[in-house]
Amino acid sequence: MSLILDSLPDPNVLGEVCPRRSRMQIDFLLLALEALDLKASEAMLSTVKDLELDSVIPGRVGLWLVRSTNPLRRSNQRRPLSLSEAKVLVLVACHLARRLTVLIRQLLLGYQQLSDKQLALEHHFRLADYLSRFRAHFRARMNPRRAGVVVYSTDEKLDELAIELLSQLLLCTGTNGPQRLWSSLFDGEVA
Repeated sequence: MSLILDSLPDPNVLGEVCPRRSRMQIDFLLLALEALDLKASEAMLSTVKDLELDSVIPGRVGLWLVRSTNPLRRSNQRRPLSLSEAKVLVLVACHLARRLTVLIRQLLLGYQQLSDKQLALEHHFRLADYLSRFRAHFRARMNPRRAGVVVYSTDEKLDELAIELLSQLLLCTGTNGPQRLWSSLFDGEVA
């Protein structure tokens, strides 16, 4: 277990816990994966088990607890997210993104083509379906009274976030994807 976690270096952050922005970003990426794949929640649990990381995140409740460290969630846990828990979530996100590489590429290509032709996103069935599910997941799970959520009060803003997350997930699929994602989470956060 320590070998796979050690592949992601420990950043020099205050208190050895994930900063607020990193917790939000990890949870948003997992939310995007759930919008891409209806069975993503189960896949996350099985990935934790397959990678033998269930001592860090034990089961469904453990996964819910670490994801609830996102301060924008309705059911926010006011506990910190440890670096080892964050590493597990990053490894899970990258593992699932790799499985969905073809779909992610198709959706981003469809988005680019629609943008070039100045067509509405609804013209691409799979992209429209992903965006609709992402908006539904986001609105169901995030606290609408938080200032960070109010920013995404329109469908257009949520669609922008969903597309941005697709681009980040695509980066996770490449060589050293987990390391690149991990480093990006702490860009500007390192003490």
